[in-house]
Amino acid sequence: MAVASKKIPAPNEVPVRTALLSVSDKTGVVELARALHEKGVRLVSTGGTHKALAQAGLPVSDVSDLTGFPEVMDGRVKTLHPGVHGGLLAIRDDAEHQAAMSAHGITAIDLAVINLYPFEEVRAQGGDYPTTVENIDIGGPAMIRASAKNHAYVTIVTDPADYPVLIEELASGATTYAFRQKMAAKAYARTAAYDAAISNWFAEALDTPMPRHRVLGGVLKEEMRYGENPHQKAGFYVTGENRPGVATATLLQGKQLSYNNINDTDAAFELVAEFLPEKAPAVAIIKHANPCGVATAPTLVEAYRRALACDSTSAFGGIIALNQLLDAETAEEIVKLFTEVIIAPEVSDEAKTIIARKPNLRLLTTGALPDPRIPGLSAKTVSGGLLVQTRDNGMVEDLELKVVTKRAPTAQELEDMKFAFKVAKHVKSNAVVYAKDGQTAGIGAGQMSRVDSARIAAIKAEEAAKALDLATPLTRGSAVASEAFLPFADGLLSAIAAGATAVIQPGGSMRDEEVIAAADEHGVAMVFTGMRHFRH
Repeated sequence: MAVASKKIPAPNEVPVRTALLSVSDKTGVVELARALHEKGVRLVSTGGTHKALAQAGLPVSDVSDLTGFPEVMDGRVKTLHPGVHGGLLAIRDDAEHQAAMSAHGITAIDLAVINLYPFEEVRAQGGDYPTTVENIDIGGPAMIRASAKNHAYVTIVTDPADYPVLIEELASGATTYAFRQKMAAKAYARTAAYDAAISNWFAEALDTPMPRHRVLGGVLKEEMRYGENPHQKAGFYVTGENRPGVATATLLQGKQLSYNNINDTDAAFELVAEFLPEKAPAVAIIKHANPCGVATAPTLVEAYRRALACDSTSAFGGIIALNQLLDAETAEEIVKLFTEVIIAPEVSDEAKTIIARKPNLRLLTTGALPDPRIPGLSAKTVSGGLLVQTRDNGMVEDLELKVVTKRAPTAQELEDMKFAFKVAKHVKSNAVVYAKDGQTAGIGAGQMSRVDSARIAAIKAEEAAKALDLATPLTRGSAVASEAFLPFADGLLSAIAAGATAVIQPGGSMRDEEVIAAADEHGVAMVFTGMRHFRH
């Protein structure tokens, strides 16, 4: 049942006479409190915040002066009291509320400056269960929500970045209704994201991947110029997940990343992380969220050249991801081609100088590679809903590959199969990937027919061979991967026509026997993985 409104109009300007400050992140709080004191505002505070203000020589009352009750239970109970919440929730122009305040000695609180226990940080750092639970704030969210609800009279500030704006707003000693509305909206968004982090942590800790209620929260890292297209608005929100990648990367140079840049850079870096740097340098080149070339080699510069050779035309204006430190020799090669973004764990000083010749080229460092095996969530919106799934952390190295043909693959074919299947995992379905000697030979992505994907990949390989003046395309003698089962023999026959001698696919089609028979007829080796990698 809805609660009836008092229908009392909110005043535009509300003088700030009493401020309650209770913050976990004490950045800038002393300076703010000093500015408030200079404006004649009475300061009230709690715990560590009270100590910090007192040590700074500021006159500050303890919250117990409002409640008449001391902090108890290691500070767990200190603000959950009518002396606090009455001061925050009271309707100033309501006679009954005023009478209650007078009868119980409740002081009106005009400004609340509150931020929360660092739950997200503790979770990201891998805190144990008891420590993480202890960093769930109770009093803070309650005060924030109370203040935000009563924004007709109370100003709530939850972000230290807003302290300078607050001081400017208080030039006349009061806050405007528009400012209080804006701060209230930010406050509810903050508590919503905080609760989302807690609920998602519980789901993870209790192994409940799909809880009854799922909320995803984030903090705006930057507002973007536009979304996928100029008529769409967009923002980049970070969740606090401690995973090396575009959300946690450092931008060393270049202009702001676009919506599409971020999407493509994430795809590139997640792909290249499939290849361990201690085994070999690897490079992935991405265009429109699909790889147009991936390769490993004894050196990084050779891996880049091999990746580029797969489809140098599509690589123009693409995203380049590397699985180890970007050196000067590789940087010299990269700057020969127009590139939007480079992302790598580290960059040498010499490479930075070379990349600086292209001031618009975005250069990102992450400090590390993401672990492809680490679980997590991915989400996308649909009309009226949210699709959430666990991250695709399946690895071909962890699978038991089943040889289903008369001929088993050679050792080299098996390596090429695994390479191709790793790449196919990151190609939009339907996906077909040819690979040979640690290099993609042709990639077919996102076609409605798997046969068309196989043909397009073969055509790409033929074009690359002409560009490189090769006698035959690299698909000759290659392994081919399909991210999902081959439903008919036609897709396999297209791959064989392109020169593939080995095939890796999940298996599981009603016509598996037909496909296997076609492979045997042509002397092609085939293995089943038992795991598919749809990507839409």
